[in-house]
Amino acid sequence: MTDTDATDLAILRLLARDATLGAAEIGREIGLTQPAVWRRIRRLHDSGIIAGRRVLVDHAALGFTVSVFLGIRLAARGRPELESFERAVTAIPEVQTVQHVLGRFDYRLRIIARDIPDFERILRRRIMTLPGVGQVEANVVLSEERRPGPLG
Repeated sequence: MTDTDATDLAILRLLARDATLGAAEIGREIGLTQPAVWRRIRRLHDSGIIAGRRVLVDHAALGFTVSVFLGIRLAARGRPELESFERAVTAIPEVQTVQHVLGRFDYRLRIIARDIPDFERILRRRIMTLPGVGQVEANVVLSEERRPGPLG
């Protein structure tokens, strides 16, 4: 791991808010030259602290207005069952995240759908037909607040 200082953290905060910012814009914001910012960003990339840049898509603007968390408990939990389930579930485009978790369920999925009937279709035709699915519990997201994370 690379040692990070307050300047690195300031750069990370700015990029976390807007990954499209260039080194010159960041430099103006924090009082460094463009080359100095670029060197720091490159070091943060090379050390693995910056793992990539993403675009946040507004799913509602695309017509996906329902978000659901599914807890899934597999009927059997051997390595082949886990691998088979993971391969199948990651092929479903509406499944946004797949988390293998400890606790009551084996997996936690985040699914987006156009509306509740669309979610029901996804659940019946895609999720419930996956290999090894036992118990399923759905939690529909009513509202969500995005937090900036530990960088502030």
